[in-house]
Amino acid sequence: MMGQRTPLYDLHVAAGARLVDFGGWDLPVNYGSQIEEHRAVRCDAGMFDVSHMCALDLRGTGTRALLAQLLANDIGRLTVPGKALYSCMLRADGGVIDDLIAYFLDEQWFRLVVNAGTAAKDLEWIRERARPAGVSLTPRRDLAMIAVQGPQAQAKALPLLRPACQARAAGLGPFFATPCGEWFVARTGYTGEDGYEIMLPSGGAPAFWNALQAAGVRPCGLGARDTLRLEAGMNLYGSDMDERVSPLESGLAWTVALDGDRDFIGKEALVAERSRGSARKLVGLLLLERGVLRSHQQVVAGDAGSGEVTSGTYSPTLERSIGFARVPAAAAGTVQVDIRGRLVPARIVKLPFVRNGRILVEL
Repeated sequence: MMGQRTPLYDLHVAAGARLVDFGGWDLPVNYGSQIEEHRAVRCDAGMFDVSHMCALDLRGTGTRALLAQLLANDIGRLTVPGKALYSCMLRADGGVIDDLIAYFLDEQWFRLVVNAGTAAKDLEWIRERARPAGVSLTPRRDLAMIAVQGPQAQAKALPLLRPACQARAAGLGPFFATPCGEWFVARTGYTGEDGYEIMLPSGGAPAFWNALQAAGVRPCGLGARDTLRLEAGMNLYGSDMDERVSPLESGLAWTVALDGDRDFIGKEALVAERSRGSARKLVGLLLLERGVLRSHQQVVAGDAGSGEVTSGTYSPTLERSIGFARVPAAAAGTVQVDIRGRLVPARIVKLPFVRNGRILVEL
């Protein structure tokens, strides 16, 4: 069955991209060498079609109060227009419905960017609570989204924006965004490198993509996006967390604001979990011998018990296999991973593995 297509689909086909189904969308996994695409982002500039992600505009005087109820992170931290916040949206039992970015534009306008595979579920969850709060919710499927990432991303992307947008985008701090007419430029990303995520009207996306490519920005697919985010220690919804686990078991305690009087959906469950202590934790793994970490491989942590790899890959930057694993809270040091019936040693390491081109773990 044919999946949904982004406004850039025809360009991906013309470029010979290998297309796969991702969250119901036909998206490029690579255009040739996945490792070269990865290295382009780490060393220069690459771009990703992330138009499958769903932008949601929430408007109305009750928007801030609604988001204070919906998000585990503290929306009260957003006081400067354009500031962004990463957060999980939780069920009452603390399970993660989705992870998202919230942008504060003004007191009556916030924009959320949610995952493609959870967009329909997110919409239903938010809309049910937005109606009684008098908040309007508009999915912006009229917008395409292109992520330009890497140390040279700003230098190559800025000149292609309209002059008014150039000035605004050049002055953006990390995790800030600015609306610019029908365009929306955010200094955010999912690679561990600097850059922009740019939303623009769908009809203009192919021309902008071609202009970026002419400026030396390399098209990159989902394969490189996955190796980059893993190196950067960034979770993937559906792999590293979902409705069955809490953010406290997913390495995301830093995104949860439990202190203070603010109540939010899932807070009671998280307070109880924090009080008793989480049984499991999400850690980084560095494989110490040959092999490749893959999701669902068993992790043996001695007397502490066993766990499971949630994401794994070969790291082009470290030239080693790396991964995330959910393991017993007491696990530490060296563990063993069952790779096709062979127990291979791996070391638990602090995330991230790589950030801004720098290797941050001992090899």
